[in-house]
Amino acid sequence: MQITCTLCLPRDEASVPIVRHICRDALLKLGVIEDCVSDIEIAVTEACANVLHHADTAKDEYEVSVEISDDQCDIRVIDTGAGFDHTNAGLTVSADSAESGRGVFLMRAFVDDLRFTSEPEKGTVVHLVKKLVLVEDAPMKILTGEVSWDGAASPR
Repeated sequence: MQITCTLCLPRDEASVPIVRHICRDALLKLGVIEDCVSDIEIAVTEACANVLHHADTAKDEYEVSVEISDDQCDIRVIDTGAGFDHTNAGLTVSADSAESGRGVFLMRAFVDDLRFTSEPEKGTVVHLVKKLVLVEDAPMKILTGEVSWDGAASPR
């Protein structure tokens, strides 16, 4: 099973809560536990905020692709800015960075895998991967055939 949603959004701060709420609502409806959903919310919020603050301001849109499969959530946040050197980004955060410079650090802390693809003048793709933990009677388990509609375990 795979559910994919792609959003093309204006580079506006109002777009960030929209992305966060769409991710949150979809994951909760599928039966992902609250802690896991919260981790994804924080990471995707930081990734989108970074696009708004660091991407090329001449571009008026960015893209967010969310793919939910049997056991993980893959999110790609794509901008067409100038790109950046991500090699050491977010490995440390100083006490002085209370409101700035901690986005990559937070993304690393809340997802299982964080990757960047960045090319000068072509932009950056932030790829977030989080393994999903489901509640016992999660609709996702029914959709993947792990359990039947009556709650009984399905043979695989």
